[in-house]
Amino acid sequence: MTGWQLFVSAWDWDPTVIAGCAVLLLAYFASLRFQFSKVAWYFVAGITVLLLALVSPLDTLGDSYLFSAHMLQHILLILIVPPLLLMGMPPELAQRILRHPFAGRVERVLSKPVLAWTLGIGTMWLWHWPPLYNAALANESIHIGEHLMFLVTATIFWWPVLSPIEESRLAPLGAVIYVFGGCVAHSVLAILLTFAPLGLYPAYLQPADTLNILPLLRGRWGLTPRDDQQWGGLLMWVPACLVYLSVMLATLTHWYRTPGRDASYAK
Repeated sequence: MTGWQLFVSAWDWDPTVIAGCAVLLLAYFASLRFQFSKVAWYFVAGITVLLLALVSPLDTLGDSYLFSAHMLQHILLILIVPPLLLMGMPPELAQRILRHPFAGRVERVLSKPVLAWTLGIGTMWLWHWPPLYNAALANESIHIGEHLMFLVTATIFWWPVLSPIEESRLAPLGAVIYVFGGCVAHSVLAILLTFAPLGLYPAYLQPADTLNILPLLRGRWGLTPRDDQQWGGLLMWVPACLVYLSVMLATLTHWYRTPGRDASYAK
């Protein structure tokens, strides 16, 4: 099998994933009375990345063959999709949702920076603990629960920084410290995964080659289990931290361009 044949044949068009993405888009545009706002592109991009992360060959490879592919999928679900969805939510829509008493109470609790940070980072660490990670690979229901927890807790994590409601956001200095802390925690986990003993996640050592692609992965691409595990850790380390760094730079740039910035820097 060639790389192109793998790309063409390894898509998993799960109807529940497609339906879920379609419902999210429909609900979003219905709430906007089907008017395409200037930030809607972010939301559409977020749903598109979510769909690709869950039905493309990346999902197939990550589930059965490559730890590195699974780590790339986790980066998309934790660091790309939630920020795009938040950036795509107009402030008036968020305010309308939070006027509901229950939603407002939940937001007031979960938006507390310490709790939001702990939920986001803690969930990421928890699901990379070998017993839970291996259980998710072996059981599709657990795996779905893992992905849902990533999406929900990552959205909570990013809310104090990227909330569409300005009053809910941290001041620039606090936001930079908050995101930097996330970068450090992410890096520590990535370093541990990169240099962990081989076999941390045994399913990748001798996968059941139902697609007959192991000769391509091991031979032509040269991805041995050791290399695959190290690449996975490096993906969680370098590209992930570039996302955090980008958010920190964007926060500082936005502050610099804001009138009266000195007064609001550490407000």
